Amino acid sequence: MNQYINDPQAIEKRSFEIITEELGDKHFDEPYASIIKRVIHTTADFEYADLIEFKNNAVARGLKALSEGKKIYADTNMIKVAVNSRAMALQGVEIVNYVHDEDVRAEAKARGVTRSTVAMEKALDSTDVSIFAVGNAPTALYRLIEFIQAGKTRPDLIIGAPIGFVGAAESKAALDALDDYDVPYIRINGRKGGSPVAAAILNAMLYQLGREW
Repeated sequence: MNQYINDPQAIEKRSFEIITEELGDKHFDEPYASIIKRVIHTTADFEYADLIEFKNNAVARGLKALSEGKKIYADTNMIKVAVNSRAMALQGVEIVNYVHDEDVRAEAKARGVTRSTVAMEKALDSTDVSIFAVGNAPTALYRLIEFIQAGKTRPDLIIGAPIGFVGAAESKAALDALDDYDVPYIRINGRKGGSPVAAAILNAMLYQLGREW
């Protein structure tokens, strides 16, 4: 019978050792290293070491918001499910998603826009949501940027990681406009990204604050 590791902590430890080894000459300081390596761990894709970007003191400000129990809006239920519930509970953090709400479905159909657009607007109407994780819909990210530029919201952190071919890279590039507003964001440049990546970034940050297996 083949011998294999069957302890989850040992598997994760060895995985991160391999990632560090295979990154070679690429070295990152904390708190960035653990986030980059967590994304690579989730995707098995070392290109993320070059694609991820941190702007406007995003990690420190995001960690502060998470430690204060700020609510997260995720544009997919996949992000909501993938973020470690115990780590969130330690910080008193809640994560919500509105894409499948009936009122969102009805309004999106009536207006002829994506449900992600309307769901983002619903999240922006909530005064207690201050962290936004977008892993799927460029339209959600564009709408968030528009609200910020209009002075209607000022997030504590944006994770911009839409994946795809239509608007994904462009919506993330549009985050450049937020530098004038000093809004912190973490983004995955280019077409790559996705809900697992957005969740990995949140998990890495939450684990920096505390973790229970």
